[in-house]
Amino acid sequence: MTSANWAGNYLYHASALHRPTSLEQVREVVAAARQLKALGSRHSFNDIADSPGEQISLEAMPAELTIDREANTVTVNAGVRYGGFAEDLHRAGFAVHNLASLPHISVAGAIATGTHGSGDGNGNLSSAVAGLELVLADGSLVTARRGEPDFDGMVVSLGALGVVTRVTLDVEPAFEVRQDVYENLPWSSVAGHFDEITSAAYSVSMFTDWVGDGVDQLWLKSRTDREATAAGEPAFFGATRATRQLHPLPDVSAESTTAQLGVPGPWWNRLSHFRLDFTPSKGEEIQTEYLLGREHAVAAIEAVRALGPTIAPQLYVSEIRTMKADELWLSPAYGRDTVAIHFTWKREDAVLAHLPLIDAALAPFHARPHWGKMFTLGDDGSADARSFDSLYPKLPQFRQLADALDPEGKFRGDYLQRTVFAD
Repeated sequence: MTSANWAGNYLYHASALHRPTSLEQVREVVAAARQLKALGSRHSFNDIADSPGEQISLEAMPAELTIDREANTVTVNAGVRYGGFAEDLHRAGFAVHNLASLPHISVAGAIATGTHGSGDGNGNLSSAVAGLELVLADGSLVTARRGEPDFDGMVVSLGALGVVTRVTLDVEPAFEVRQDVYENLPWSSVAGHFDEITSAAYSVSMFTDWVGDGVDQLWLKSRTDREATAAGEPAFFGATRATRQLHPLPDVSAESTTAQLGVPGPWWNRLSHFRLDFTPSKGEEIQTEYLLGREHAVAAIEAVRALGPTIAPQLYVSEIRTMKADELWLSPAYGRDTVAIHFTWKREDAVLAHLPLIDAALAPFHARPHWGKMFTLGDDGSADARSFDSLYPKLPQFRQLADALDPEGKFRGDYLQRTVFAD
């Protein structure tokens, strides 16, 4: 079997892809396989979801959206995409606290890699997980709830513990969001007012190519049920409010983006940048992301700006976002309020030469690479994988947990052997 990931930059090597339609079938497939990895929406840009054996996808499983109104939770099939259940959840009067930039990603894949949206007060998507159901290597079924021993190690698991089949997420009453985009935010404003800018709305994103005089676009997503500092103002720290719908990438049609210009709408149609019925971002691309303590935000931005002339020819756009700290062992936001610096690259071989430069520039800030995107730190033999121990204090405990739940390493694959479990 040969198939590609979403962006087409990686070909999977697994010999078979199973698409079960019931929990019983999942358990049978898992128990029978010698080596296996769960495959989500294929939005990872490396081989984290690949296996020298087989793969399993839960996309054919029924969504089975179940709302617990007393507990304020929703339980869904782990293979469902966020955009696949969000409208039903909204119609029932509820919302999840945040969404990633695109709603096309699967719930299990997003939480397993610590994927996030934005907002000073918002944890990443994994932080909303209240419970998990997963199938272990022998086909047995186990559940885990928030507060139980080792639960914080089971959420952002990189697929190393088993096949997650159902996820329970915290929900809150449905809300509306308005989205205002500003253009040409000066770098001096970013350096002098970073905290004020990122706290000006419920979710804030800055887009740049690193070679201009400032941030090209500033996206402010404001909840209509909360006060927003800048919503609708004609100017904001030197930036001017856009008067037309924009795409984050220059010269790309904005028809794929969620509604802007301050028009309020449901959370599910504003918190993501892109609409579910369109190909998000550029499509054929490579993505990289590094996450570091927000106290280093301005210094890290300046370090990347110094690389601007070098990296810009291979770059479509870069995005800067923030998120709240969490206690999930392998979450890139573990133990620290975080700023994320994301790169959307052209799908060119030259990109790979830039990654060590960015690694080196951000190393003084103890930057953690996003697990599902391209990086060189501890990967492909370019650095000692044990360097992750200094970035993730709970990594030794995670290895012990994985050894206990999957002693034969059925779910590890080459990626995890190179990084998390390297000798």
